[in-house]
Amino acid sequence: MAITDDIVKTLKDPTPLYAVAGTADLAAEKLQRVPALIEKIRAEAPERFEKIRNADAKVIQDRVTAQAKDAQTKVTEAFGSVELDLKKIGESVQDFALQGVGRAAEAAVKVQETYGTLAERGKGAVATWRGDVADEIEEIAVAVEPDPRPAAQPATAAEASVPAPAKKPVAKKAPAKKPAAKPAE
Repeated sequence: MAITDDIVKTLKDPTPLYAVAGTADLAAEKLQRVPALIEKIRAEAPERFEKIRNADAKVIQDRVTAQAKDAQTKVTEAFGSVELDLKKIGESVQDFALQGVGRAAEAAVKVQETYGTLAERGKGAVATWRGDVADEIEEIAVAVEPDPRPAAQPATAAEASVPAPAKKPVAKKAPAKKPAAKPAE
């Protein structure tokens, strides 16, 4: 029975749907920025193409060759100093494995935080899509605004200083029974 209850609880939980709605809302927000980025790239493209056309092929080839030789030197130095000590290699493997576990745990925490953030954003987005936010704002406005009905103003200053007596509820009495008519003697 516990498995069935868990399944029902999982299916009734709206949080994953809110997370999806939050993701969609975030994507829509980011997509609104795309036209501006396209315009920026379109404005910069002719300048960049002109730089490429005017670049000297010999200078670029020399720069790439120098970078490749530098990388080859670094790789040779790194592998040349590696000793084939199995004990050190085993310790290194364990260290890397522990670092990987730590990074995985850290990533899991970040994923959970992001999931919660997206679920909250989705809950707000769904409320906005439904119009619930407008209803809440209306309820707040009604609570904050004064009563639109005009209050009764006292006629004189003396009446204003004297508080009005409290009204007590009037209890209705049951109608009295009429005495039965006496027969005439």
